[in-house]
Amino acid sequence: MNAKKIIIIGSGLGGLSAAISLRQAGYEVEIFEKNAQIGGKLNVLKEHGYTFDLGPSILTLPHIFERLFERSGKKMSDYFSIRPLRPHWRNFFEDGTRIDLYPEPEKMAKEARKVGEPPENIERFLKYSAKLYDLTSEGYFEQGLDDWQGFAKHYGLVKFFQFDLFRNMHQAVAAHLETPYFRDIFDFFIKYVGSSAYRAPAFMNSMPTIQFRYDLWYVDGGLYHIALGLKRLMEEIGVKITLNAEVSEVQSKHGRVTGLVANGTFHAADIIVSNMEVIPAYEKLLGEDKAFISSLEKKLEPTCSGLVIELGLDCQYSQLAHHNFFFSGHQKEHFAKVFERYELPDDPTIYLVAASKTDPTVAPSGCDCLKILPHIPHIDDAHPLTHEDYLRLKDRILDKLERMGLKDLRKHIVFEHFWTPLDIRAQYNSNKGSIYGVVNDRWKNFSFKAPKQSTLYPNLFFVGGSVNPGGGMPMVVLCGQNVAKKVVAWDI
Repeated sequence: MNAKKIIIIGSGLGGLSAAISLRQAGYEVEIFEKNAQIGGKLNVLKEHGYTFDLGPSILTLPHIFERLFERSGKKMSDYFSIRPLRPHWRNFFEDGTRIDLYPEPEKMAKEARKVGEPPENIERFLKYSAKLYDLTSEGYFEQGLDDWQGFAKHYGLVKFFQFDLFRNMHQAVAAHLETPYFRDIFDFFIKYVGSSAYRAPAFMNSMPTIQFRYDLWYVDGGLYHIALGLKRLMEEIGVKITLNAEVSEVQSKHGRVTGLVANGTFHAADIIVSNMEVIPAYEKLLGEDKAFISSLEKKLEPTCSGLVIELGLDCQYSQLAHHNFFFSGHQKEHFAKVFERYELPDDPTIYLVAASKTDPTVAPSGCDCLKILPHIPHIDDAHPLTHEDYLRLKDRILDKLERMGLKDLRKHIVFEHFWTPLDIRAQYNSNKGSIYGVVNDRWKNFSFKAPKQSTLYPNLFFVGGSVNPGGGMPMVVLCGQNVAKKVVAWDI
């Protein structure tokens, strides 16, 4: 075993992935977690017989998770079980139109014909998406590229221009698809990274391939079983986890970090990996000056936040699928309000999960548990929103859902849980209550996040949604694996 000690701050999926990968490389690894359980935003709430995934609720690219187990000679299926979902999700529109997404071409063609979208348009768009995904995956994802220099060196001039650099995501969608229904649906794949289709670069259209090629999955019992499976793996391979241990300071000397303070006690480390986001870590733990923090804020703007509403119902709504989207009547305006004017949307697109459609164990018999999530602006401390502002938005959301078919929804609520961006920031130390890390914006950062190795301290590394390749469960797990590779390469 390598005699060097690595401490990881935070046990989000990126931190867990890094911990497992570094332990597999032979390091002594310990995680310090501020909360009473691991998982970070991969969180769970159990109340009155209802089970809610508080954070992520869609599993994609399970083979990236599988690697963590295979490298220890294990099988992921022995730790938790997954199943594909059909339909992938259901889309509801204000005019009563309903469209399901399927990975099977013949089923997808049938859905397209319902609204006059030529099926060949969708086939052509998905071929375009697949080319972008393959291009992005083999370099940016798998090689862990962190900056333009590495990007240019890896891809070269010819491949560089294959990224569809001169359009935003929406422009490319609109060039392939005719109907407003399918334009809205494929624009909203940007939900995976909490950004705007009108601000993100066109190569973010690689995301539909993640779903249509590799499927969309549910974890039996709820997605928190991923965290439980990783916890068991860490116990088996010897990763130490200290819970209820909030890190208050990272100490440094002669340009290197030397350890951290948790619950008032100093713990020495040869290397530190922070699963706390880059800006809060530099600002709160290292006390870097305002000029440095300001330079980061210019390009590392946080993604949107969300209003997280969990409802336990005494009934079920037969029209719902497992995953559902209730679309804004004016999605362009919705994106502009949230991502350009930083205002609460009047008519948000709403993501709604009804997990009991697949898994009856998550709610009492005949009942349903709904997770409702509209994207809203991250916290603006200069112009803060009040709790009453968020409550008014919650009422608009319930009004919209009742108007779009969930009749008498309020009358069937027997349990309610409600989180605002302020709660998200307090729970996870996320930058301004961000859900997904750093925004994908072609004008601010062209989708590049912070590098995985600190520019100030060579033995400090970062993992999670605020560093490359960005937010989303498979991406932060991949990031943890790539951070481990970078640590090993640097430590030789």
